[in-house]
Amino acid sequence: MNAEFFAALDELEKKNGIPKAYMIEKVEAALVAAYKKEYGNNTHVRILIDENKRDVRVFQQKEVVAEVDDPETQISLEDAKTINKRMTVGKILETEVKTKNFRRLSAGAARSVIIQGIREAERKIAQEAYESKREEIITATVSKIDQTTGDAVIETGNGRALLKASEQIPGEKLTIGQKIKIYICEVNREAHGPLVTISRAHSGLVRRMFELEVPEISDGTVIIKGIAREAGSRTKIAVMSRDETVDPVGACVGPRGMRINSILSELAEEKVDIVKYSEKPEEYIAAALAPAKIMDVTMIAERSAHVVVAQNQLSLAIGKEGQNARLAARLTGCKIDIKSDSDASDAGNLPDGE
Repeated sequence: MNAEFFAALDELEKKNGIPKAYMIEKVEAALVAAYKKEYGNNTHVRILIDENKRDVRVFQQKEVVAEVDDPETQISLEDAKTINKRMTVGKILETEVKTKNFRRLSAGAARSVIIQGIREAERKIAQEAYESKREEIITATVSKIDQTTGDAVIETGNGRALLKASEQIPGEKLTIGQKIKIYICEVNREAHGPLVTISRAHSGLVRRMFELEVPEISDGTVIIKGIAREAGSRTKIAVMSRDETVDPVGACVGPRGMRINSILSELAEEKVDIVKYSEKPEEYIAAALAPAKIMDVTMIAERSAHVVVAQNQLSLAIGKEGQNARLAARLTGCKIDIKSDSDASDAGNLPDGE
């Protein structure tokens, strides 16, 4: 049995990542619990787990006294000498107890402590694994979908997590067994294990995907300056280059569009506008309103701008239900007022000569 016990510990460490030393502590606690269940809570016991000899032994401890007041913790000198002739008053007599003699109730108490220890270890391992991946993306597998709520249970490799319908990409249809990338937003400690918030709608998913797909971003040559996203519909990402010989937009698109296409395929064909960042707010706002062509941008306050476009570009600049203008405003951090050239001319807002 001892050989099987140590083999089980080796297996737990290898497959579940639970350290053997941790489990030995839990087994010691389990044997103490079983012993006290068998012989009383006031009794004393010593557990010896010798990993080298692969041996487990339990010793009952009693103090040798001239007169016994507590039979659970004391033994008379006369009785002690029948076991060990060298015993004297004040010494501790140890007597080995065979665990196979424990009653079922006592064994059940030991089993409960061990199972609890394994669960605690697994929760801790999962907690540390998720915390190390906070604000990162991982590849996971869809294992279950609630047809009523749309929520999906995801197998992450470190356990299961719930991908709520509100954190999925709108319009995307997940299927059981599908491999998807998810963004780990938050990890909180809970009594029953780590509470992990995962998302496919978070802008962090897009940021990390660009960092993975674009070497110039991962090595720091190209920097992501901002992202504005409405998941499932459109994302705008602003990039700049630290090297004037490197085009930040071209780097993100990649040869023959390979890099951006790889990202788009993971985002359920969500549209992504790659915007060249500029320290000049007028240039930045004009770029952020792509794909519309901008005639003029005038800053009327630090965070407020008037934008003029040709009449045939007005609907494109504003976007369906105002989405393009809304995302551009979020990306640049500016309030943007868009007018057509004819409206601006009537209001006297066009520069001379336009």
